[in-house]
Amino acid sequence: MAAMTLSTLPRDTRDTLFLLAVIAWVVIMQLGHIPWWCSVLAFGILGWRTVLSWRGAPLPGWIPRLVLLALTLGATWATHRTILGRDAGVTLIVVLLALKTLEMRARRDAFVVFFLAFFTLLTHFFYSQSLLTAMGILLALLGLLTALVNAHMPVGRPPLPRVAGIAFGMAALGLPVMLVLFLLFPRMAPLWGVPGNDPIGRSGLSEEMRVGEIAELVLNDEIAFRVKFDGDIPPQGALYFRGPVLGDFDGIRWRPQRSAFPPGMALPVDLRPEGEPVRYEVTLEPQRRPWLYVLEATLQAPTLPGMQSTMTRDLQWKTDRPIFELVRYRAESHTSFGYGPREPMLGLQDYLELPPGFNPRTLALAQELRRQTGAGPDSAPAALAAVIERLRTGGYVYTLEPGVYGQHAADEFWFDRKEGFCEHIAASFVILMRAMDIPARVVTGYQGGELNAVDDYWVVRQRDAHAWAEVWLSGQGWVRVDPTAAVAQWRIGSLERLRPPAGALAGMVGSFDPTLLAQMRAVWEAVNNHWNQWVLNYTQGRQLDLLQRLGISSPRWTDLLYALLAVLVVASLAGAAWQLWERQQHDPWLRLLDKARHELTRRGVTARENLPPRALAEHASRQLGDTAFARELAQWLLQLERWRYGRASESSLATLRAEFKRLPWPARNHRP
Repeated sequence: MAAMTLSTLPRDTRDTLFLLAVIAWVVIMQLGHIPWWCSVLAFGILGWRTVLSWRGAPLPGWIPRLVLLALTLGATWATHRTILGRDAGVTLIVVLLALKTLEMRARRDAFVVFFLAFFTLLTHFFYSQSLLTAMGILLALLGLLTALVNAHMPVGRPPLPRVAGIAFGMAALGLPVMLVLFLLFPRMAPLWGVPGNDPIGRSGLSEEMRVGEIAELVLNDEIAFRVKFDGDIPPQGALYFRGPVLGDFDGIRWRPQRSAFPPGMALPVDLRPEGEPVRYEVTLEPQRRPWLYVLEATLQAPTLPGMQSTMTRDLQWKTDRPIFELVRYRAESHTSFGYGPREPMLGLQDYLELPPGFNPRTLALAQELRRQTGAGPDSAPAALAAVIERLRTGGYVYTLEPGVYGQHAADEFWFDRKEGFCEHIAASFVILMRAMDIPARVVTGYQGGELNAVDDYWVVRQRDAHAWAEVWLSGQGWVRVDPTAAVAQWRIGSLERLRPPAGALAGMVGSFDPTLLAQMRAVWEAVNNHWNQWVLNYTQGRQLDLLQRLGISSPRWTDLLYALLAVLVVASLAGAAWQLWERQQHDPWLRLLDKARHELTRRGVTARENLPPRALAEHASRQLGDTAFARELAQWLLQLERWRYGRASESSLATLRAEFKRLPWPARNHRP
């Protein structure tokens, strides 16, 4: 019944409902990026417009629209504290697109809605350039093209499937142009990496750590980065991707160390690589932070197109600006290395500081262990071994849900709960080391990952976020110690990870074959990876590499413009040649008859286009009268007819064409 009702709707109503459905899809794609009130208001307006269109009711006047606009501006200001910028701008344009449908009375108004919707589609790329986003935008684009083509067919009631076919054909014809522009249009500064108002961006590691925050990342299964190793993949236990190093502790939070010593007393890096390097390529997802994740330890700067990278004194690599887009870089790392001063120096005192009034039982435990193992730098290895043995045999548990820790978090871990996630264990371990006068600090990053067998990329997810420790030992420098390995060796040495509790949806999905689900996920992530590698990561450097493969020895970005211009010239010449060829393929006899009819029309003799030569001769004779020109024209038209339909003709088509030019044509707009 509903289908019958839809089929009997007036064409204007049908077209309006189709356009509103497409606009609703455009708004749906923005739901994760606009405030809740914006979603409610936009869909409320679209619903209102749908009811008005269905009932054929008049559109509201300017006063309700003005009130809605004022509410939108006020709510946008209250939400974003501005009406400028990316997030506020997207909020406004979504509501304005919906409001514009309330004054869509003529085709002109519809065209404004079309192009405003096209612009709104572009704003999706501010937040994501993923393959899924591109597929959603393509669907909306084809819908808008269908509505646009339909608006250019005002007569009759063309069926939407036929109109959609025309729109799809137009999009297909535009694919070659899109491909050429994609390959050759010079890549300048990133267009879509526009900074937003929020400084955090996607979930990930922070330059501060509070006990319990890294555990929350386990709930996030998003991909942090992908790694493509040139040779064999190092052992799972050696895959430590270094991030922020935290040395300053105020009792609650860990932050990067801010030394109280002058710069001249800063700790030297003194990186001492061992063995052959591991060579690999990293594809890093946007993170809005200037950090490059590389395996410990990387001596040479990663090759990063368009950015400069530097290494801090604690071996963390940073770029000269935050990363707002997908980037790809190559690096070489030595998984066996030593670094830092091997003799005591003043700068190490920073890594012994502990805030007063926190964790008294941990301080007492440190004194007891020092009495057992001895004091001084030479006894540090024995003290370290004693703490590791305590973790291994003391009943400590690695868990995602240790509960909420209080002010004395280290005391609760060592004596009460005896359970925690990696940052609980690492932070408590570093506090105990410092209490034993052993310089120590927390290192955050990612550990492990998993291999996608479809494309052979090593995938590191947010749930692989990890925290470990570094202690300073005399004669060795800084040494990595992962206390989590003492509690749960399987966390470091295998692909196992703690998983968040399964919800209702996960329970339903879990009823399917887990192997099949894993394979489907691997295939989808491999497809996404290819999208990232070949589309999102197609930088100016890769454009220049393309020109180099085409024979340009030292290409520059200006060569891209020359290549693009050359392609356009060649395409224009090819189009002109094709047009000429197509004209030659038409029936030359019909072209000659049309030319005669056209010349007669220019001289005031009107005739239908479907008249054959004999009927055209009779029609011209009646209008021109009994003149020499009329007789010669009639004779020529009869010869043209005999050439086409007679068994034999004494004249060729070339001869008829020459005789046509010799006819005594009267002046234009003149009838004898």
